[in-house]
Amino acid sequence: MKSIRSRSTSAIVVAMAAGSLVLAGCSSNNGGSGPKDKAPDASHAAEQSKPVAYGDAAASTGPAKEVAGAKSGGFIEVYQQSDLSHMDPGQIYVSDAGQFANLVHRKLTNYQEDAKGNLTVVGDIATDSGQTTDGGKTWKYTLKDGIKDEDGNVITSADIRHSIERLYSKVIFDGPTFVQTWLSGTDYRKALPDGPYKGKHLPNTVLETPDAKTVIFKFNQPRPDLPQALAMAGYGIVPAKQDTKEKYDKAPKALGPYKLTEYKAGKSFKLVRNTHWDPKTDAVRHQYVDGYNFTNTVDAASQTKRLIADQGEAKNAIQFTDSVETTLVRDVVTKPAVNKRTVKGYQPYVWQLTFNMDKLKDKKVRDAITYAIPNERMIQADGGKYGGEIAGGLFAPTLPGHDPNYDPFGKKKKPNGDPEKAKQLLKEAGVKEGTKLTYAYSNTPRGQKQSVIIRDALNAIGFNVQLKEVERASYYEQIGKVKNPYDLYMTGWGQDWSSPSTVVTPVYDGKLISDGGSNYSHINDAKVNSLIEEALKLQPEQAAAKWEEAHKRIVEEINPAAPVYYSKQMQLFGSNIGGARYSTNSSYININDLFVKQP
Repeated sequence: MKSIRSRSTSAIVVAMAAGSLVLAGCSSNNGGSGPKDKAPDASHAAEQSKPVAYGDAAASTGPAKEVAGAKSGGFIEVYQQSDLSHMDPGQIYVSDAGQFANLVHRKLTNYQEDAKGNLTVVGDIATDSGQTTDGGKTWKYTLKDGIKDEDGNVITSADIRHSIERLYSKVIFDGPTFVQTWLSGTDYRKALPDGPYKGKHLPNTVLETPDAKTVIFKFNQPRPDLPQALAMAGYGIVPAKQDTKEKYDKAPKALGPYKLTEYKAGKSFKLVRNTHWDPKTDAVRHQYVDGYNFTNTVDAASQTKRLIADQGEAKNAIQFTDSVETTLVRDVVTKPAVNKRTVKGYQPYVWQLTFNMDKLKDKKVRDAITYAIPNERMIQADGGKYGGEIAGGLFAPTLPGHDPNYDPFGKKKKPNGDPEKAKQLLKEAGVKEGTKLTYAYSNTPRGQKQSVIIRDALNAIGFNVQLKEVERASYYEQIGKVKNPYDLYMTGWGQDWSSPSTVVTPVYDGKLISDGGSNYSHINDAKVNSLIEEALKLQPEQAAAKWEEAHKRIVEEINPAAPVYYSKQMQLFGSNIGGARYSTNSSYININDLFVKQP
């Protein structure tokens, strides 16, 4: 996933999911203890790793467990720096839209999270997390009774088929591609180029809907991760009769507890209660508040200052996916009264300086830039120890099998780079002094600060770096174009669920180079591609060695993206917000449990 951009014992069965660890974060907390408060570190990620479970019908039955002290009523104010990247679930693969999706959209499955951050995959609009009798080649889902959209239309299996098939059309250019490629191969669009819009459908040998309540997925090899894939926001349901194609991205129809109203592009929007959402069908979400007022023009510094002051509407406000502004971190953590209104945790994202390999073809040049990057200064521009930790590789500490000692570029010994080694590599590569490089960055305060650090570091070794600012809301869309005009760009990627397959496959598989795809470097290495194919045919335990082999080849022998830092999160909320805690699923404030203490 991209960053701007995963009960009773008798009610669950242990997941046979690829990888046995959840997206780990810091323990659920409501803050620290002032000046001695410690930032989350890699040990927190390891300590909080728990087995994923797949829930049965009992675990999937609503209503969701009540939050202690919760009250009904009131509006929550949401501060954001910019508009959402997408609202159409099929387009959602970035974290801000993912938070929004859990309020508005529903899927076949979802993650249920307890107070300790343990995750169980449960049925969302399905009765359970899925049924398979052949090791994961065939998965059957039965829809719950009483699932309706915001206009009262009953959701049937035809809507599920429609939601999957529309992902094959050119209407959808962003979002995950796991299920489509599993069903129809990497060239999946050819299987249904117009999606369902001209009356054609996937054959029953691939996707079957034998009656109004049943959906059956059929794969050519075991796909034990399907319940986790279907829990992604990108597989949210779009009712067939409500689908407005491209227009749906600005006016989606809700199945979740809240629906969109009063949308002003680039400025604000409002969510209000969806009266057709039935809590008895939902084992995950609550509908405590009357709604959410989103203001999409508040930068991180203003958000932080308002929430520190905690006056007026700010008492009812939250940071949605933005973080405490880096220059104000000390003002937060050294004041106990403020610090107790924070959520902190370890995110699954690895921030990396991605090379456009169509332009930067010489590995020595890519290596030189990697050595030159001052990782520590990049972290300081993102909150210091509260914002991140130096990355040695492209696998985050929240992934199973993470090696904390892996550091092939020696960044822990030289955290602010090795410019002399970088210059030597450029000399060997025959790069001329003053060679131009174009660096694209998101127009956020962090992006702006880090762009200057990158420019200065690379200019110091002989480049002439040209900075190109890109609007935050369309950043990944712009760098996701195969023919984009940039040489370098920062990307943040985190696993979609607790398996290296969800890092290596979408980001480094050469067969997935396409506009809107996540292979931002355009790496296309035969050995890596082969290792991916081999690993995907194995069960998680056997696949682990293949994923690690692929990881090391990517980092050491190809270097399509320089590891910079592992990401952490710290967010503020107002004093009248209840139920606030860190979510190991979203890596942000847990949006499902919030309420207003004094409505």
